Amino acid sequence: QVQLVESGGGSVQPGGSLRLSCAASGFTLDYYAIAWFRQAPGKEREGVSCISSSDGSTYYADSVKGRFTISSDYVKDTVYMRMNSLKPEDTAVYYCAATAEGCGSYSIDYWGQGTQVTVSS
Repeated sequence: QVQLVESGGGSVQPGGSLRLSCAASGFTLDYYAIAWFRQAPGKEREGVSCISSSDGSTYYADSVKGRFTISSDYVKDTVYMRMNSLKPEDTAVYYCAATAEGCGSYSIDYWGQGTQVTVSS
Protein backbone atom coordinates (compact mmCIF):
# COMPACT_ATOMS: atom_id res chain seq x y z
CA GLN A 1 0.00 0.00 0.00
CA VAL A 2 1.04 3.61 -0.56
CA GLN A 3 1.83 5.44 2.65
CA LEU A 4 4.27 7.51 4.68
CA VAL A 5 5.22 6.13 8.08
CA GLU A 6 6.69 8.33 10.82
CA SER A 7 8.68 7.03 13.74
CA GLY A 8 11.06 8.30 16.40
CA GLY A 9 8.75 10.35 18.58
CA GLY A 10 8.79 10.12 22.33
CA SER A 11 9.15 12.02 25.57
CA VAL A 12 12.27 14.00 26.43
CA GLN A 13 13.35 16.67 28.88
CA PRO A 14 13.99 20.24 27.75
CA GLY A 15 17.34 20.44 26.00
CA GLY A 16 17.10 16.86 24.82
CA SER A 17 17.16 15.50 21.27
CA LEU A 18 15.12 13.22 19.05
CA ARG A 19 15.39 12.07 15.46
CA LEU A 20 12.20 11.55 13.53
CA SER A 21 12.02 9.33 10.46
CA CYS A 22 9.58 9.39 7.55
CA ALA A 23 9.67 6.32 5.34
CA ALA A 24 7.83 5.93 2.05
CA SER A 25 6.11 2.63 1.41
CA GLY A 26 4.68 1.67 -1.96
CA PHE A 27 6.18 4.61 -3.83
CA THR A 28 9.49 6.40 -4.31
CA LEU A 29 10.35 9.84 -2.94
CA ASP A 30 12.44 10.75 -5.99
CA TYR A 31 9.86 13.21 -7.28
CA TYR A 32 8.54 14.54 -3.99
CA ALA A 33 9.54 17.25 -1.60
CA ILE A 34 9.08 16.12 1.98
CA ALA A 35 7.84 18.49 4.64
CA TRP A 36 7.37 18.14 8.37
CA PHE A 37 4.38 19.72 10.05
CA ARG A 38 3.35 19.77 13.67
CA GLN A 39 0.15 20.38 15.54
CA ALA A 40 -0.03 21.17 19.23
CA PRO A 41 -3.24 20.88 21.26
CA GLY A 42 -5.54 23.80 20.55
CA LYS A 43 -3.37 25.12 17.74
CA GLU A 44 -3.44 24.97 13.98
CA ARG A 45 -1.03 22.75 12.09
CA GLU A 46 2.16 24.59 11.21
CA GLY A 47 4.99 23.91 8.81
CA VAL A 48 8.31 23.03 10.45
CA SER A 49 10.74 22.05 7.71
CA CYS A 50 10.99 20.90 4.11
CA ILE A 51 13.57 19.31 1.85
CA SER A 52 13.42 19.69 -1.92
CA SER A 53 13.68 16.70 -4.23
CA SER A 54 15.10 18.82 -7.05
CA ASP A 55 18.24 20.20 -5.41
CA GLY A 56 18.14 19.13 -1.77
CA SER A 57 17.50 22.65 -0.50
CA THR A 58 16.13 22.81 3.02
CA TYR A 59 13.75 25.23 4.68
CA TYR A 60 12.84 25.80 8.30
CA ALA A 61 10.35 27.69 10.35
CA ASP A 62 11.97 30.54 12.28
CA SER A 63 11.06 28.87 15.56
CA VAL A 64 13.26 25.83 14.84
CA LYS A 65 16.15 27.28 12.83
CA GLY A 66 19.48 26.28 14.29
CA ARG A 67 17.90 23.46 16.30
CA PHE A 68 16.24 21.15 13.75
CA THR A 69 17.89 19.57 10.71
CA ILE A 70 16.07 17.79 7.88
CA SER A 71 17.94 15.33 5.68
CA SER A 72 17.14 12.64 3.14
CA ASP A 73 18.26 9.20 2.08
CA TYR A 74 16.59 8.60 -1.25
CA VAL A 75 18.11 5.14 -1.58
CA LYS A 76 16.07 4.17 1.47
CA ASP A 77 13.18 6.47 0.53
CA THR A 78 13.45 7.96 3.99
CA VAL A 79 13.61 11.52 5.30
CA TYR A 80 14.87 12.38 8.76
CA MET A 81 14.51 15.35 11.05
CA ARG A 82 16.98 15.72 13.89
CA MET A 83 15.64 17.87 16.68
CA ASN A 84 18.12 19.31 19.17
CA SER A 85 17.72 21.64 22.13
CA LEU A 86 14.08 20.73 22.42
CA LYS A 87 11.75 23.10 24.23
CA PRO A 88 8.36 22.50 25.85
CA GLU A 89 6.79 24.55 23.06
CA ASP A 90 8.00 21.92 20.59
CA THR A 91 5.49 19.49 22.07
CA ALA A 92 3.14 18.42 19.28
CA VAL A 93 2.16 15.64 16.96
CA TYR A 94 4.61 15.71 14.06
CA TYR A 95 3.52 14.72 10.57
CA CYS A 96 5.52 14.21 7.42
CA ALA A 97 3.99 15.00 4.07
CA ALA A 98 4.95 14.50 0.43
CA THR A 99 4.27 16.93 -2.38
CA ALA A 100 5.19 16.58 -6.04
CA GLU A 101 5.02 20.36 -6.43
CA GLY A 102 8.00 21.27 -4.25
CA CYS A 103 8.59 23.02 -0.96
CA GLY A 104 6.29 25.97 -0.54
CA SER A 105 3.38 24.15 -2.12
CA TYR A 106 0.13 23.81 -0.25
CA SER A 107 -0.84 20.75 -2.29
CA ILE A 108 -0.03 17.62 -0.30
CA ASP A 109 -0.15 14.25 -2.03
CA TYR A 110 0.46 12.02 0.99
CA TRP A 111 0.34 12.47 4.75
CA GLY A 112 1.91 10.34 7.43
CA GLN A 113 -0.05 9.22 10.46
CA GLY A 114 1.84 11.40 12.93
CA THR A 115 4.18 10.75 15.82
CA GLN A 116 3.95 12.36 19.25
CA VAL A 117 6.80 14.47 20.60
CA THR A 118 6.52 15.55 24.22
CA VAL A 119 9.06 17.86 25.85
CA SER A 120 8.59 18.35 29.57
CA SER A 121 10.46 18.41 32.83
